[in-house]
Amino acid sequence: MTDRLPHEKGFHVSWDQLHRDARALAWRLQGEGPDEGGWRAVVAITRGGMAPAMIVARELDIRMVDTISVKSYNHQTQAEPKVIKSPDMSVVGDGTGVLVVDDLVDTGKTLEVVRRHMPKAHIATVYAKPMGRPQVNTFITEVSQDTWIFFPWDMALQYVEPYRGKD
Repeated sequence: MTDRLPHEKGFHVSWDQLHRDARALAWRLQGEGPDEGGWRAVVAITRGGMAPAMIVARELDIRMVDTISVKSYNHQTQAEPKVIKSPDMSVVGDGTGVLVVDDLVDTGKTLEVVRRHMPKAHIATVYAKPMGRPQVNTFITEVSQDTWIFFPWDMALQYVEPYRGKD
């Protein structure tokens, strides 16, 4: 259905769920890195990848953590994605031994830009949609393309009137 509002096919992720899923991602990545001592660094895709990257880095005992920021929106209109903040390229190089972490791959456009910067990096996301899956090496949960994911940093607790069986 195309006339649904985003919240009508929503996947709500709590902080607890994100923590569990990011730890599961770390466990899946254990042993996937290069043979000579594991992953050299983690690069988080800002902003959504920062929380999962921190959890993965902690679980895998990776101390070198950096960020890459890709902007693909001007206000509410999608534009050509471009890197607005690069990681320390003297550390990440072509991406060999580098783990890039994001919260979600949607269309894959952001990850295409990231791959151009670090073609040999291993890209991992917590959640994946079908259009973006080919850009990801490892992920935990797949959701349909038309599912809207509500992350905990996008939410606020608020009072809700109790249901009183009103007609």
